[in-house]
Amino acid sequence: KDAIGSHKAPISCVSMPVMMEMGLGMLEGACKYGRHNYREIGVRASVYVDACFRHIAAFWEGESIDPDSGVSHSTKALCCLAVLRDAEIQGKLSDDRPPKSPAGWLQVNNELAQQIIERYPNPPPAYKAAA
Repeated sequence: KDAIGSHKAPISCVSMPVMMEMGLGMLEGACKYGRHNYREIGVRASVYVDACFRHIAAFWEGESIDPDSGVSHSTKALCCLAVLRDAEIQGKLSDDRPPKSPAGWLQVNNELAQQIIERYPNPPPAYKAAA
């Protein structure tokens, strides 16, 4: 069993506390909209990308917990991505993304970032939230 099982997709590499928190986030969605509703009705990409970024923005701006659910904003963002990915896998994604950007646009920006960093080798320390 070891020889065969050790070459299959592992779940043991995934954090169980995070999985349980995702379960809570998905439970909230199930209670509000119906369990696995997204598999039946489909998903519009922009809706879940927008929701994901709202949760990330709230986290980044210092709000760790979603006041509506009590679940962390980072977990809620993961749930958005899970639904988005499931819709892709199930063929239920309504792809309303904008037209593609030219190939290499991210690499160009990364190279510019590197040039800026090299131009300022000793930046002042970042300001952080008070502990």
